[in-house]
Amino acid sequence: MMDDEGLQGRVALVTGGIRGIGAAISHRLAADGAAVACGYSRETERANAFLAEMKENHPKAEATLHQGNIANPDDCRRIIAEVIEQHGRLDILVNNAGITIDKLVEKLTDDDWQKVISVNLSGAFYLSQAAMAHMLERGSGRIICVSSVIGETGNVGQANYAAAKAGLLGLTKTLAREAAFQLSRSGKLTEDGIGLTANAVTPGYIATEMVEAMPEKAMARITGQVPLGRLGRPEEVARVVSFLAADGSSYITGAVYEVNGGLYM
Repeated sequence: MMDDEGLQGRVALVTGGIRGIGAAISHRLAADGAAVACGYSRETERANAFLAEMKENHPKAEATLHQGNIANPDDCRRIIAEVIEQHGRLDILVNNAGITIDKLVEKLTDDDWQKVISVNLSGAFYLSQAAMAHMLERGSGRIICVSSVIGETGNVGQANYAAAKAGLLGLTKTLAREAAFQLSRSGKLTEDGIGLTANAVTPGYIATEMVEAMPEKAMARITGQVPLGRLGRPEEVARVVSFLAADGSSYITGAVYEVNGGLYM
């Protein structure tokens, strides 16, 4: 049955979950009562500091760290299995991890292309594939992909990033359709259940470390393009992710939620 009391009893995996938007999502889900598995690739010292911060800010919520290379299919499957083994279940997967290698198309190398596609798109597929098998068996779950406004508009110097983030939208919609199809075929698609849904969030320019390090003129040019006249805050993206992760969002699937200050409309 639907539960409107936050995310109590739920287990969430947030990839790229120790910094920027991912860190905000980890904090929000923990504040809402979920046990949070925070994925990261490097910066072990920073990861341990973030874990201590999570435990201090959310003493009632369980939090764990999971290190791996999202571009590696075996690492993706290992991380999903690790989370399930440590927490006993996985209810929410947030595909947030991503990288950028910005160059004009004519200067992009094969490696530049493959690295960004492998982390930003292929990694989300491998994680979703493994998580979805577990969720289908249980008959419920939430998969949330953090795409980008750049996947909707394109951007100079970001062909690889834009392609990967656009690909996440197609992946999300297919996961949503297949989840409903598989649950229906197995007799687990019920009117009173919370279901298995897949949705995407497309942040615009968000005030993370990378964006805030931009020169003042570049920042002014960016905010000048945004109808609301400012950068978004990581917490504003996290709020939407939390909403989609909740039991009460069971009738929303295959949707794209834009958090961009009106940049794309």
